[in-house]
Amino acid sequence: MAAIEEVQLPPSWDGSVVVDIGGDVGALILRTPPMMAGDEIGLDAVDPSVAHVHSAVRERRLDDGSSFAAVYPSLRAGDYLIEGTHQCVTIVGGRVVDVAYDRATVLSTAQ
Repeated sequence: MAAIEEVQLPPSWDGSVVVDIGGDVGALILRTPPMMAGDEIGLDAVDPSVAHVHSAVRERRLDDGSSFAAVYPSLRAGDYLIEGTHQCVTIVGGRVVDVAYDRATVLSTAQ
């Protein structure tokens, strides 16, 4: 079986990211430090009937500079745990929630 190589997407530009929100569906912009570019960050809904989702951190270029973020364009309203941290975010239907990745809440892997 041949290995599948995943291609890292280039930076996105202002206006190139589309979100699908309305009713009980919202979106999340999870801002991160630049060193996380290319990392996949998963979200686990507190509601077990909602599937696990993930998104890659990408550079987001704007007229006034760059930022780095994972964008989740369509999430059912509710509470989500950010994988690898103790951070929880509440998604509100019809809205885009914009939060910073909280490095202080990252789970320690040291025993």
